[in-house]
Amino acid sequence: MAEFEEVYNLYFKDVYRYALSLCKNEMLAEELTQETFFKALKGIDSFDGTCKLYVWLCQIAKNTYFSVYKKGQRTETDADLERLASAAGPEEDQIKKAEAFELHKRLHTLAEPYKEVFSLRLFGELSFAQIAELFGKTESWARVTYHRARLKMKEDLS
Repeated sequence: MAEFEEVYNLYFKDVYRYALSLCKNEMLAEELTQETFFKALKGIDSFDGTCKLYVWLCQIAKNTYFSVYKKGQRTETDADLERLASAAGPEEDQIKKAEAFELHKRLHTLAEPYKEVFSLRLFGELSFAQIAELFGKTESWARVTYHRARLKMKEDLS
């Protein structure tokens, strides 16, 4: 059990950031992270060591997120709505929301792996090395894929 506590302390922040990059909601990301470590503890015997522990944990987080998303359990609390409200006037706020929505619409039209790499880098603030590790590719691959995704987004926005 002490070993798992070390794993938790070592990887909590990274798994949380990854979950946050998926759901864009701090409270949900924290819940996903907790659920990820709970599932990992229950299924630690199934970890065969063919990948790094971090990658295995992120896979659990991703699967947990998709399960929650498919079940329609994504809800925004009043605190989330207050956090989204800005100090700017309602007109500026609407413009920002519209621009953000357009960006997300364009993002969802991107093919994989561009969509996920772009989201992980921009929203999840993961390094290229971490993204490469998640995909089992090289850091150069992650950089090129992100760059291509950015170019596609710029083309779509033009």
